[in-house]
Amino acid sequence: MKFSVYQVSRRGGRPRNEDRMGYCYTRSAGLFALADGMGGHPQGEVAAQLALQTLSALFQREARPTLKDPLRFLRDAVLAGHHRLLRHATEKGLLDTPRTTLVACVLQHDAVYWAHCGDSRLYLLRGEQLITRTRDHSYAELNTVLAQTSQPPESQPVNRNVLFTCLGSPGKPVVDTAGPTSLRAGDKIMLCSDGLWGSVSDEQIAELLAQRPISDAVPELAEQALRNAGPRSDNVTVLALEWLVDNAPDSAVSTRSLGDEVFASTIQASLVAGAVPFDASDELDEAEIDRSIREINDAIQRTAHKKP
Repeated sequence: MKFSVYQVSRRGGRPRNEDRMGYCYTRSAGLFALADGMGGHPQGEVAAQLALQTLSALFQREARPTLKDPLRFLRDAVLAGHHRLLRHATEKGLLDTPRTTLVACVLQHDAVYWAHCGDSRLYLLRGEQLITRTRDHSYAELNTVLAQTSQPPESQPVNRNVLFTCLGSPGKPVVDTAGPTSLRAGDKIMLCSDGLWGSVSDEQIAELLAQRPISDAVPELAEQALRNAGPRSDNVTVLALEWLVDNAPDSAVSTRSLGDEVFASTIQASLVAGAVPFDASDELDEAEIDRSIREINDAIQRTAHKKP
């Protein structure tokens, strides 16, 4: 596999950043995921981190170096993240369960598979065309779908932030899956929290992704979202990748030389061990992420060179 990736997370006007993102890969498969911890419930940032860490751990266990059934993996891993949140609440004696939305995709055999729960989104762009985006598990989105069918929606306006499912909820979460969708060179995939799409339209997102490389488009989209939302902006988190780019820059990730047992991840396991979130005043910028990725890639190369 060969791809370029860029990610950024901004706190906006909130007291802390409850979004988390990251990716893992082997020689032949990649997992990209983003979670948005839900306000109004305890430890949203912990919920997001635990969900991502569960996906990462299961991916490391099962991708050897490919997944037997990517769609089943995604569904099972998302549900495992849900159960991990329920266990965390019990272990900590919490009166309410931490909750989070989640969107994740798997790249394998020149195809992409994805799953989501809640209103964190995936966009797939080919050239200037928006091929697809996930449909939110919200009453606002449900009313939009009903308006396009013979079923009339409710007449009252619906708050877009009201979800009917998420990880950590009392009932079994709704998990939508899709794929495989074949990928072509230059295809762009973007995962984002509602802090982005809530103040930047789908048309603006598609236009900017089409016109610029992701290293320019992603930070500009985040800045647009913050400007449009103003001082009360939600956390804005974006993770984007470009598949099999031509004339790939040195920063592009190539997995072709990796051994079957080599696994890399930008998801920080240490944050989960004690369920302690990072300093909420910090924002994840690309320089910090680049340093982490360089350390991971150096370790991968050292491991690969040791193989006969």
